[in-house]
Amino acid sequence: MRRLCYLLSNNKTSFVLVLRSVCSYSLKQVEVLENRYQTMASRDPASDQLIQYKEKAKNVLPATTAHGTPITDKDATLTVGRRGPILLHDVPLIEELAHFDRERIPERVVHAKGAGAFGYFEVTHDITKYTRAKVFSQIGKKTPIAVRFSTVGGESGSADTVRDPRGFAVKFYTEDGIWDLVGNNTPIFFIRDPILFPSFIHTQKRNPQTHLKDADMFWDFLTLRPESIHQTMFLFSDRGIPDGYRHMNGYGSHAFKLVNSNGEYCFCKFHYKTDQGIKNLNVQRAGELAGSDPDYSIRDLYNAIARGDNPSWTFYIQVMTNEQAMKCPFNPFDLTKVWSHSEYPLIPVGKLVLNRNPENYFAEVEQVAFSPAHMVPGIEPSPDKMLLGRIFSYGDTHRHRLGPNYLQLPVNCPFRTANYIRDGPFVIHNQGAAPNYHPNSFLGPTNDTENKILSSESISGDVKRFDTWDDDNFSQASIFYRKTLTNEERERLLNNIVGNLKDASDFIQLRAVKNFSQIDVSFGEKIAEGLKLQRKTVAAL
Repeated sequence: MRRLCYLLSNNKTSFVLVLRSVCSYSLKQVEVLENRYQTMASRDPASDQLIQYKEKAKNVLPATTAHGTPITDKDATLTVGRRGPILLHDVPLIEELAHFDRERIPERVVHAKGAGAFGYFEVTHDITKYTRAKVFSQIGKKTPIAVRFSTVGGESGSADTVRDPRGFAVKFYTEDGIWDLVGNNTPIFFIRDPILFPSFIHTQKRNPQTHLKDADMFWDFLTLRPESIHQTMFLFSDRGIPDGYRHMNGYGSHAFKLVNSNGEYCFCKFHYKTDQGIKNLNVQRAGELAGSDPDYSIRDLYNAIARGDNPSWTFYIQVMTNEQAMKCPFNPFDLTKVWSHSEYPLIPVGKLVLNRNPENYFAEVEQVAFSPAHMVPGIEPSPDKMLLGRIFSYGDTHRHRLGPNYLQLPVNCPFRTANYIRDGPFVIHNQGAAPNYHPNSFLGPTNDTENKILSSESISGDVKRFDTWDDDNFSQASIFYRKTLTNEERERLLNNIVGNLKDASDFIQLRAVKNFSQIDVSFGEKIAEGLKLQRKTVAAL
């Protein structure tokens, strides 16, 4: 019936005639089927996923147990008599229940809800003078990629249209192993020292007693750590609620080190600019979607790819020499700072294209695991403290969430591995008869002479804990407010901040006004006015 509807979709007269003459349908039956057809025709690809699967599958396969044994009756348990008790040796029943009890893995601590897709990265410009990474080795080269987009603070069932940064993680399946570029849709972050990260995330989650989002927690931390103000400005601007994942930029955010074939290095930042154009949702529309379609961004991405409207991003780098880094007036490895595009212009590199939806969400999106530690020869970490902290943290959380062999899952697995890591839960490829110790005399894997080139630098300094609480927290936020935003965008930023900050305690509001005033005095005054704070109290700040 559905196939017939498709064939006749452009000819309503034929639709009616065929049903009446060939199928002998009454006018009433034709009207019912026509209404049904119109409903079906208006559905999007995501809604039709199961219909499309059925059309492709063609044949019904016999059900089996997990160990492959055919099941003769999938609709009934094994019992003693028609009304008798269930038997313990009903293997299909016990197997299904036992697996069901264990089928949920822990959700990600952050970035719990997301969407994924697959495609390729194509090199369009030569950057081999900066890096010997094979992913960039020649113009026209294509590398398979997986991308996961996400919200940051919410749980797996939260709405896609909340005000929150968005994760933008890219996995490159290169011949030299996996390269994960794990970033966000903003070029900066709230903090610059990883020791603060657990506390920061706690403030974005729920109050440990009430289990509610808490404005005091949220604003207390942000106002006590003024380095967060730059990212806070981004968050409460229009950019805080992107219109789906296709209409936002992505950034590696951190500074990285690029090393060329001569062992020479420079520092870089990665940018990927949306080719669909930046679009954001206003507060009212975002709120409506949170109630009517909380999976708006996931649906939008899936449907675009299913329709062949494959989203793409143009990939750029910014480059800074070591000499420039030494002379930079601020710490260039500070994640709360951007590099000026006028001083360090964007250099085009290639194109990211997404052209395949996941075949199975759990296997390919829920189990995909990104880590900043996954770098390839030619790309190394910089002294960015947050990057160095994340290098440990991500792999550690994956081993907790997915198991010690998470890199053997197909979506995470590189093309080739040869090492001495063995055994553990869920091992898939245990490297056969190869020796499991090093050094050895039996042709076990050893040093790679081809990739021996590494950068070299001298580091010295006092070993102590440096609190960077007051490292130029406001100058770049001032530029963003005064020069980047339009008058209309500044007005919306003001309203968004006031609308959220109003729920915090008075003393936290006062501290916030003091911080925002250091970006621009009039900005602080307008926030105070919006919060209806006493003028004398504000003046005392």
